[in-house]
Amino acid sequence: MTGDYCTREGAERIKKQIEDYWAERGRKVNINLVQGGFLASMRSARTDVRSNMVNGVPTASTENFA
Repeated sequence: MTGDYCTREGAERIKKQIEDYWAERGRKVNINLVQGGFLASMRSARTDVRSNMVNGVPTASTENFA
């Protein structure tokens, strides 16, 4: 399922999209995929996407590519 972003594969797609977006703008972001536990409401485990961004923007301490 391509719209399911809670699976490992979906989380990897989101990670790549975010990294590519900021790379095009000369910024580097640190993104980690964290395996979450089983959620009864989802009836499955999930993978979380975590980053060092604040409000969706790379932090000032993130180095530029240049």
